[in-house]
Amino acid sequence: MKSSLAKIGAGFLLGTLTVGGIASAASNDAQGAKACVDKKTQALYLSNNGKCPSTRTLINLSGASIDVKAIAALVTPAVVSIKVTATSGSGTGSGSIYKTNKDFSYIITNNHVVESAATSGTIEIELVNGDTFPATIVGRDAAYDIAVLKVEKGNLPTIIVGDSSSISVGDPVVAIGSPLGLASTVTSGIVSAKNRPVTTGTVGSESYVNAIQTDAAINPGNSGGALLDSSGRIIGVNSAIATLSSGSTSGSIGLGFSIPINEAKRVIEELINTGKSTRPLLGVYFDTSFTGVGALISKLSPNESADKAGIPVGSIVKSIDGVKIADQVGAIVRIRSYAPGSTITVVVELPTGGTQSFTVVLGSAPSN
Repeated sequence: MKSSLAKIGAGFLLGTLTVGGIASAASNDAQGAKACVDKKTQALYLSNNGKCPSTRTLINLSGASIDVKAIAALVTPAVVSIKVTATSGSGTGSGSIYKTNKDFSYIITNNHVVESAATSGTIEIELVNGDTFPATIVGRDAAYDIAVLKVEKGNLPTIIVGDSSSISVGDPVVAIGSPLGLASTVTSGIVSAKNRPVTTGTVGSESYVNAIQTDAAINPGNSGGALLDSSGRIIGVNSAIATLSSGSTSGSIGLGFSIPINEAKRVIEELINTGKSTRPLLGVYFDTSFTGVGALISKLSPNESADKAGIPVGSIVKSIDGVKIADQVGAIVRIRSYAPGSTITVVVELPTGGTQSFTVVLGSAPSN
């Protein structure tokens, strides 16, 4: 973990991202997503209240197997393509409709998809039916690689929000996005790993992801794309891929990484409500030159969380809430997977020898 996954040199993907709704409030459903199948056309429609008109048949999209065809029909209308034009160049990506009312809709994507147009430039979204609308940035968070857009178009379809904490390695998943500008591209695979520490971006402006790893094909153009469970609920926001570091090979090699939706939701809601977001604060500085196993604390922020908990300088963080820490990247990623104010258990190797467990209440700081 310490070597290859600490820094994914695979460029960001440009793509789709989805979640719930204002008027058609999408939410978790233990029974799975419900849909209506038109008795005449066999078209599939999302059921927001678990009921269908007499002309349609109610079905439940859940179970051990995964119906990619049904999920694609259900989710594709909530996925949009994004075109960004800026002085630094143009690009394409995807996003998903998170909330909607009669007047406007919120769309989610990755920060790196739209950051070039943050100060100047234009952003345009395209619905699955080909309609296009100008979009504005509501807020963005480079540290979590999340951005929220707004379009003056209401009553759009939204996607159901899942629970990323409930997934297991081996669970089937579906990814939807616009790789290379090919809108509404659907691929399938499994959850390959959880809690995978991944960083992307340039030094000083990195994004830290406590990622879901998947082998569902993800390519440039998929960033911000939705990773869906077997019920068609979003459980991850596709954010990065790994590519081979030598030769001419590029694109998917079966190593894609998604931001867990449980982590993304907090940032998304903060951006919608205030235009800004926060991050949890442990209040330590890690020694980036340390080559041992764990994360070496070189300095404490006075009166911040770690200092208040009594963790001494020179301690090596070994685990956080039972998850082993391989290096300082793993520590940062794990800390940022929590909300500010969370209480965590940090096990450290003390500078005097031996190990000790500390209970820490995380602080809060503005995210960048």
